[in-house]
Order: sequence, then C-alpha cells, then structure tokens
Amino acid sequence: MKKAAVAWVNVPGGPALALWCVPLEGALFVVSGPGEQSAPGLADAPEARVTLRGDHGGRIVTWPARVTRVTPGTEAWESAAPLVAAKRLNASGPTTNLVARWAADGCALNRLAPAGAPDSGAGLPEESLAEVPRGAPVVRATRKPFRLHKVRRR
Repeated sequence: MKKAAVAWVNVPGGPALALWCVPLEGALFVVSGPGEQSAPGLADAPEARVTLRGDHGGRIVTWPARVTRVTPGTEAWESAAPLVAAKRLNASGPTTNLVARWAADGCALNRLAPAGAPDSGAGLPEESLAEVPRGAPVVRATRKPFRLHKVRRR
C-alpha cells in the first residue's frame, strides 16, 4: 500500500473505480469532486473495498476499508490536505491554492483505512473479475478508412 498511486475502490452497490490515491499515515487518501476525479457514492459511504494491483496488472491485495471524510477546517484537514495536494500531478498553481479550491468547491477528501484482514485463500474469487467496459459519452463509432485504390479479392 505504501507505493500505491492508483487503487480500485468498490463502494457497495457500485462498480469498482480506478482512483488516484496517496498513501499516508497507514491509509489511502482519495480526492473527488468538481475539477477532480469522479467517485460516485464514496464521500457518503461508511465502507468500501480496495484492490491494489502490481506493476504487471495482477492483484496484490484486496481489503475492506472504513471510509472517513476529512472536512475542511479540522486538524485532520490541516495536516493531510497539503500533503495530498503536494502529490497531485498536473496541479495548476501552488499547493495552498489547490487546498483552498478543494475546500471552496466542496471536494471530498476521503481517508480509506484498513478495517479488517485482507482477502486471502478461500476468500479470493476464482474468476478474473473482468467486466465489459462501461459506455461513455466520448465513445463514437469509427468510420471505415478511405481507400485510394480498389482491393482485389481472390
């Protein structure tokens, strides 16, 4: 978990989502909301399941997590938010501005702490857990390529 940059987070009743995260204080911190990644239901969920994968895509560990929302103005926010913002890739402006934007826009900073033993042995599924890709509004039908000459078939 110490090297995690992306985790698959599954909120009960929803699909597993690949989310950018920061390992800190024995937990994973995830930011979602306006201008950040979308994590439907995570901010209001009391629990989730977290799956971490290795460099080659294979699952390393899956564990239950207790979800706690860190609110602006609290001591937890003042200590965690700047550290999470410092790890944010492609952030525009200084870290203090990013933290202030998260607080002003109502972004959720969630702490996912281990809440039990990781899955092992009989608790691991036999199947691959691969799913059909979900539809997105950016997907379009591709056109057939333009041909300059007639293709002969034999």
